[in-house]
Amino acid sequence: MRAYTEFISDKTHYFDSSKPFTTELGAELPSLRVAYRTWGKLNAAKDNVVLVCHALTGSSDVDAWWEGMFGPGLAFDESRDFIICSNVLGSCYGTTGPISINPLTGRQYGPDFPLITIRDMVHVQRILLRGLGIDRVKLAVGASLGGMQVLEWGFLYPEVVQALMPMGASGRHSAWCIAQSEAQRQAIYADRDWNEGWYGENHPPAGGLAAARMMAMCTYRSFENFQLRFGREVQHDTTFKAESYLRHQGKKLVERFDANTYVTLTRAMDMHDLARGRGVYEELLRSCQIPVEILSINSDILYPKEEQEELARLMPKSKILYLDEPYGHDAFLIDVEKVGRMVREFLDGRALEAHSAA
Repeated sequence: MRAYTEFISDKTHYFDSSKPFTTELGAELPSLRVAYRTWGKLNAAKDNVVLVCHALTGSSDVDAWWEGMFGPGLAFDESRDFIICSNVLGSCYGTTGPISINPLTGRQYGPDFPLITIRDMVHVQRILLRGLGIDRVKLAVGASLGGMQVLEWGFLYPEVVQALMPMGASGRHSAWCIAQSEAQRQAIYADRDWNEGWYGENHPPAGGLAAARMMAMCTYRSFENFQLRFGREVQHDTTFKAESYLRHQGKKLVERFDANTYVTLTRAMDMHDLARGRGVYEELLRSCQIPVEILSINSDILYPKEEQEELARLMPKSKILYLDEPYGHDAFLIDVEKVGRMVREFLDGRALEAHSAA
């Protein structure tokens, strides 16, 4: 398996912990490495922290995948905020995951990497912040898998995080999402090069991973978006433009992402349930006393607006905003101007109110 170092920014920092990390389900990782990026300057009180949580195939390079969010007066203002994003546990961009070397065996974890949860990801982020001397987060913000982490922050570390902004996410993964994830994993498993996850660097399950990505892209966009963008247009070789687009997206992911990582992270998403081991779901949500601004995407077929409306209805200090665009789930990455304005307004309003009241 590859190291994917060519996709990691040279501005990336690394935090290493030699202490064993026990996952929620009881497995033990002998040590941890966390890759992270920062922007801006941490103030003397260390209370101007904005934590960004990335999505499934994202990384700590927020300025690359959410580039229009940075700038004076924009969502992430380096003159005011200290923005930090770490690559999640289980990923392939610098943080301990399936492509990391297992110090007990001397080889990559591969499929031996343990089943992890969103809570494990958040616990590792807390270890990083604690190592940096940070005990207060002004705002945690993220979409999709990132939004799940944001919500977990509110229940794992309510004494640390002062405001939450989850986007295009639910409080528990639906049967619909679990089915989509499993279909994608089965495409990977069906690849002749899968080899139970012990594939070689030069023989990854490329066809299976590409197919998984193509399936996912169909849920990240919408019927209207595909119709407007591609319709029934055909390329010169009789290939439909919609086909060409999906093949391109599949090829791109194969070049930059690891199949075991994809399996690990989608399984973690399927485990997502805020109420697991905490009691009744509705009662748990009502117990949250942190200001929450929820972004819902009207055309999202993966995490429909009803799921965000449920969060907003049950979480007492919440407000819901809608992104009424035809792009589907990925709208948070596309309509950056609107999303950025919503983040900045929340930071300058409710989040700062919570900060001053703490």
